[in-house]
Amino acid sequence: MNSIEATVRNTNSKGQVHALRQKGKVPCIIYGGAEENQKITISKKEVETLIDQENFLSNIISLNMDGKSLSVLPREIAFDPISDDPIHVDFLRIVKGAKIILEIPVKFINTEKCPGIKRGGVLNIVRRKVELRCPTENIPNELIVDLEGLEIGSSIKISSINLPENVNPTIQGRDFVIATVAAPTVFKEPEKPAEGEVAEGAEGAEGAEGAEATEGAEGATKEQPGDKAAEGEKTGEKAKEEQKKEDKSPAQKK
Repeated sequence: MNSIEATVRNTNSKGQVHALRQKGKVPCIIYGGAEENQKITISKKEVETLIDQENFLSNIISLNMDGKSLSVLPREIAFDPISDDPIHVDFLRIVKGAKIILEIPVKFINTEKCPGIKRGGVLNIVRRKVELRCPTENIPNELIVDLEGLEIGSSIKISSINLPENVNPTIQGRDFVIATVAAPTVFKEPEKPAEGEVAEGAEGAEGAEGAEATEGAEGATKEQPGDKAAEGEKTGEKAKEEQKKEDKSPAQKK
């Protein structure tokens, strides 16, 4: 359990709270139980140290105030939108006999002793956290899943995890899955054609191009007689016009 120093504060305005933050303090509040809410301050450095720890929001903290120790649980943290510094923390007072709902992280151990993973299987995590209803004096830090001896196709369900006394999942009525050891996904590449097939395909393409070129040449040759006939007709028309001019010319001389 982490233990940090806290100081009772008597601030009543936003200006006073802002002045505390300028001094490197984080204003906090303690609520819960039969007692009234209590305003306190904690060093900003200590708050940042706690935040960096794993499972911060599910770990009980001991606050030392005026020579007394009080067990609390962090419930919510507010951050500055620009600097991302912590600016406020809400703590829940731990009261014996009370219960609380928390999301507890799942930790997987003995991965190297899992035959399914050794054979190429993959650990498919369905739930990284499980929501539990816990007594305030018996909150687990994490749920342990032992992978030793699990083969491909194995499923780890909530019933296979040893929960502390009086700790129960909020999901009732079904044995839900936490993780599975799945078979590896194999990707098959498309088969490449053999070298002989590639050569035959290339020769076929060249043959088709040659045939098209030959057909074009034959078409051009067939069109030539028609062109000559058209030229002959034009020559005949010019000769007739010249003959008419010659027939008119003697009359013009007279």
